[in-house]
Amino acid sequence: MTAVSVGPFEPVAPRYGGGSLADLLPSALAVLGVAGAVDLLGLGPRLAGVRRIAVLLVDGLGWYQIPTAAPYAPTLAGLAATVGTPLTSGFPSTTPTSLVTLGAGAPAGAHGVLGFKVRVPDTDRVLSHIEWADDPEPLRWQPVPTQYERARAAGVAVTVVSRPEYGGSGLTLAANRGGDYRGASDVDALAVQMLTALAAGTGPTLVSGYHPDLDRHGHLSGVDSAPWRLAAAEVDRLLARLVDGLPPDAALLVTADHGQLNVPQAHRFDLDTDPRLGAGVRVVAGEPRVRYLHVEPGAVADVVAAWSAVLGDAAWVATRDEAVATGWFGPVPEEHLRRIGDVVVVCRGTYAVVATRSERPMESRLVAYHGADTAAEMTIPLLVVRG
Repeated sequence: MTAVSVGPFEPVAPRYGGGSLADLLPSALAVLGVAGAVDLLGLGPRLAGVRRIAVLLVDGLGWYQIPTAAPYAPTLAGLAATVGTPLTSGFPSTTPTSLVTLGAGAPAGAHGVLGFKVRVPDTDRVLSHIEWADDPEPLRWQPVPTQYERARAAGVAVTVVSRPEYGGSGLTLAANRGGDYRGASDVDALAVQMLTALAAGTGPTLVSGYHPDLDRHGHLSGVDSAPWRLAAAEVDRLLARLVDGLPPDAALLVTADHGQLNVPQAHRFDLDTDPRLGAGVRVVAGEPRVRYLHVEPGAVADVVAAWSAVLGDAAWVATRDEAVATGWFGPVPEEHLRRIGDVVVVCRGTYAVVATRSERPMESRLVAYHGADTAAEMTIPLLVVRG
């Protein structure tokens, strides 16, 4: 397993253009011979002769969580040690953003899915991307053609395998349009569907699979909890089946959307019970580790000052322009800028800003979170396995 020298709570910037999740599918398409696709990750030498590629995204499987999972996931640990390298997610390090970053092969600034929840410009409506149906219209909200569309246009057989209930959602259309969608309700069905699609094609083939349970148990019970350990063992069983079933001219690429970290109760600020955090704020979006604050006219400086005073070293509080200037989102076109808050709050260490009254109660009761720019959240694996 390639070592990383950065501590888990140190900030990490997305490595767009050669070391990020956005670079994975363009590199895979280059291996499959799609004209114009660029192998930004240098996969070609390792995958010479490969005509079929399966990409598995395990939700919540951060690079820093693999040693914790290793006692319950020996296959995962072995692959990480022998064929694993770290990548970065995009920013924010959260599932909707990362799924679209993978599918579009582009940072969030370009594709516009700029967080777990974002304000719809010119309204006070907050869009939760995991509950998104058809409003806003997905092809307008996320205008970048996906890598699956690009592959299909080049003659590649493309299949996307995920949970049945996700089919046809706004997020699925934003991230995965262009692939034939197949539902799989558990790890066994996911393995069968991915391997079947991988073997069925007579020419270049791309199969994408998604598994959500490790992230879910991390949120609900915490990283390294008993349910999380059982979920890690399920991931290991999935990996073993996929590796064992790979055709000789195929490869499996395993990655994740983000890592996770446990947030102690003592490290939680509640924006609904502290009036200093509500003053001047009109709409709150984002999630507990990254908050987007849309403020009343003329209130930006006061809101920055108030949140900086209350949170202190627990967060970086910045204006939208300052956050965009970091390069976290990649270039952000004008039509996507207002989806980012007037003020952006990025939590440090193991801190979070919950909203116990204005958001669903469960959201403030979770054990583990993600979304910010720490190494534990931003660093994800790339495991490259040949058949």
